[in-house]
Amino acid sequence: MTLIHAFEFLPKPPESYPDVVGVFGNDAALRCWVMQAISAAGDVTEFDGDTAKWSDLRDDLATASLFDMGDKRTIVIRGADKFLSNHRSEIEKYVAKPGGASRFVLELDSLASNTRVYKSINKEFLLVACGNAADSKIGVTAATRRKFLTGYVAKRHETKLGKEAADALVEMLGEETGMLDTEIAKLALYKDVGEAIDETLVRDVVEGWQGKTVWQITDAIAAGDAAEAIKQLDKLMSGGQKPIALLPQIAWSLRRLGMATAVVQHREREGRSWQLEDALASAGINRPSDIQRAKSQLKGLGRARAKELLGWLLDADLRLKGTHSAEGRDRFLMEQLVMKLAKS
Repeated sequence: MTLIHAFEFLPKPPESYPDVVGVFGNDAALRCWVMQAISAAGDVTEFDGDTAKWSDLRDDLATASLFDMGDKRTIVIRGADKFLSNHRSEIEKYVAKPGGASRFVLELDSLASNTRVYKSINKEFLLVACGNAADSKIGVTAATRRKFLTGYVAKRHETKLGKEAADALVEMLGEETGMLDTEIAKLALYKDVGEAIDETLVRDVVEGWQGKTVWQITDAIAAGDAAEAIKQLDKLMSGGQKPIALLPQIAWSLRRLGMATAVVQHREREGRSWQLEDALASAGINRPSDIQRAKSQLKGLGRARAKELLGWLLDADLRLKGTHSAEGRDRFLMEQLVMKLAKS
């Protein structure tokens, strides 16, 4: 067996599974769907990884199923990160030579590729990666995510999803599959069964009050009104929006302003004349109303802040997916970013 990403696994799960399966990654929805597929049939016993001890499941791993003729019993450790940390040596020994009476499934938030457990499972059994960040090495690209959304997720809700609509959803909501799935389910209600959700519907419906609030944040940032920007940010987060999902929405328009500024700087370095409308068009800002709004925002930002936009947004994105991914730290980072962006 080998390593496979959930985007590839879920549309066509294997008919049978090896004696050891590792399911890992930061996307809770993908992990949930993969675990449902693995546990769909057969005799399944689950343990809580925060409280389970190796002695609790040692006998279960050695006991064959009494209910499924010809299939193995499946022993699942949910949230197995702490369990793996506490019983690493026992798990390494078992994975190196599993008993064969039962199937052993570990569900984890993360699993480092340089560990013995990862290497052993990857070599002999099955690993299913459930991360949502772009990583071509494990099969997460804009193209594979788009195909997964337009195929597997859309079919879950008996609808069709256009490619541009899928891209717009990711652009506005971020990469968390559970949130994307929820929004596609809502959008499907606006269409008859089998009708396609297009980009226009996505932008009209998904933006709603949330989109208006995001625009209020970006307008306040451009105007240097940090207090108003923080007020509107708090409104969204108090309404249940997570920083990891909010950043792409706030960054979408600001990134385009940063790209337009970069075009202007590039042409100036080459000694070429430039028109702001051309630079905005290069950044994807074409509609007259959007052009006027972008001009106003760039004027409010000023060149000094505008030229820093791309770097600041990239740094925040990396931190939210790394050092500041924990609850509390993620909110602090978003507030810090808004304060920095809105500083006049």
